[in-house]
Amino acid sequence: MKEIIGFIILIIALSVVSGLLQGIKKKKRRSPSKRQPAVKKNTSASFNRSSTTCRPDEVILKTPLDQINGAEFERLLSLYFRDQGYKVKEVGVGGRDGGVDLVITDKRGEKTAVQAKCYADHNKVQVMTVRELVAAKRNHDCILSLLITTSDLTADAKREAEQFKVDYWHGGLIENKLRAWGKWQPGKGKPKPKKAAPTGSVVKTVTCACGAPMVARKNKEGQAFWGCSTYPACRKTKAM
Repeated sequence: MKEIIGFIILIIALSVVSGLLQGIKKKKRRSPSKRQPAVKKNTSASFNRSSTTCRPDEVILKTPLDQINGAEFERLLSLYFRDQGYKVKEVGVGGRDGGVDLVITDKRGEKTAVQAKCYADHNKVQVMTVRELVAAKRNHDCILSLLITTSDLTADAKREAEQFKVDYWHGGLIENKLRAWGKWQPGKGKPKPKKAAPTGSVVKTVTCACGAPMVARKNKEGQAFWGCSTYPACRKTKAM
């Protein structure tokens, strides 16, 4: 009898141990594998048109219009108008312009309210922007109003501008004005791609009888010789 009871206890103990081992295995299977740390994409180099950060003037003066944001476009226009003899007041700093970004005053004391829109080519200025400029210019005691955009105006916006005598400069016009100004030189300062070296390099120390410099060439057998750089006008050669 005692042997039977001992045998039963042994079976129960083995069952319990087996159950515990199976539970441990299941936990190991369910335990999540160590995740690799997410690699953050480097977005610092990417251009963000909606950014309000304004880079230094020397950077803006070398950057194309499609690579500057709204704040930098306003700053670029401010520099431009100052060099044209205007007194410039930047009223749209921080994006809270109320419809006017710059107030420029000419030598006669005549004020113009300027609204600047730095848009992509496909994003045109809507009619509401024109109406906001017309209403806001009075708050700055301005007689004239000027809308400048890197893109263009919609047809409705152009009609509204003509009706309320709002002058506007589209992308092509403002780019021409900035280039004529001379200080805005986009792309200047960047290293230029190296040109491929010519097949025969000109050697000034070796001169042809015709007076032209000679270049190193090879014949069909691979032997090098000097040939006139004006070939086929001059076919004279010299042995190396």
